[in-house]
Amino acid sequence: MTFVTLTLNFFMYSFFKFILFLFPPEIAHKLAMQGIRLVLSIPVLNKILTFSFVEPVNFTGIKFKNKLGMAAGFDKNAEYVDLLHTLGFGFVEIGTVTPEPQDGNPKPRLFRLKEDEALMNRMGFNNLGVEKVVENLKRFQKPEYIIGGNIGKNKWTPNEEAHLDYLKCFIPMYDYVDYFVVNVSSPNTPNLRALQDKETLIKIFELLQNHRKSQVLSKPIYLKIAPDLTEGQLDDIIAVYHSMHIDALIVSNTTIDYEVLNHNKVFAYKEKMGGISGRPIANKANAVLAYLRSKDASLKLIGVGGIDGAKSAREKLDLGCELIQVYTGFVYKGHALIKDILSGTTSK
Repeated sequence: MTFVTLTLNFFMYSFFKFILFLFPPEIAHKLAMQGIRLVLSIPVLNKILTFSFVEPVNFTGIKFKNKLGMAAGFDKNAEYVDLLHTLGFGFVEIGTVTPEPQDGNPKPRLFRLKEDEALMNRMGFNNLGVEKVVENLKRFQKPEYIIGGNIGKNKWTPNEEAHLDYLKCFIPMYDYVDYFVVNVSSPNTPNLRALQDKETLIKIFELLQNHRKSQVLSKPIYLKIAPDLTEGQLDDIIAVYHSMHIDALIVSNTTIDYEVLNHNKVFAYKEKMGGISGRPIANKANAVLAYLRSKDASLKLIGVGGIDGAKSAREKLDLGCELIQVYTGFVYKGHALIKDILSGTTSK
């Protein structure tokens, strides 16, 4: 990429972000994606924004175009898969999807912690429900699109029946995603993190894997975990990983440890109930990765949490991650972040 293109990208997004940050975060998100779709329809600007970086990664039986993906939460309802691939992502994880549509928690529920380059969210799995998401997914069935399906339970479903909600998403989505992610680690659905308990995880994965056995094509199922687990809980995760033949771990979801913040701590404690993502959680997520790697070098890992450039991306890769994902860093840095990470971590 030329210096002129880099400079142009920087100023384009700086101006774009200035305008977007005048709006509440959820409105800004929709405006941003509508704006990107509009810009990509203009040939000259399309040429500037389109980025195709191919450095294949073979992971859990899937050939990913490159190592960088968009994390779950950004494209909850599978509406922007084409745009995100055009911008350069090697894969897109949609969701979290629940069986029935749900509005999520009351607004405001998404906050920018600008001084920390972080977000605090208590969205609560707001999504259109699996039926509508599958309709959207059908529009993106192209070989060049690698799509992950992040699935969860409805907030009104008791934990004793949570495994059934995961299956209700798993079955209709099976033909339209390349891999699944069992999300039991969001802090924004009451008692959801209790599902990280060893016995409950086994119950969920047994049900999903039994259905998978009946399919012609076996699709990987990953587990996304919180960065707030104790070492004993992480040991249990490793045991379940092996006993249930889980294909990979995604480390990690947002944290509810507000002590990671440097500038917005008072605000976070006042608002409460929101998970922190972005730069401040890098060390916490990396500590979990380091512990897991020290206990078992055979684990298949995807790193997410605090990646805001090539340096922080390399840290995840050095800790044994074969794939990485971003979300909050993309909000603050824009599409130039994709190029920085992929160009700065190339093995060529």
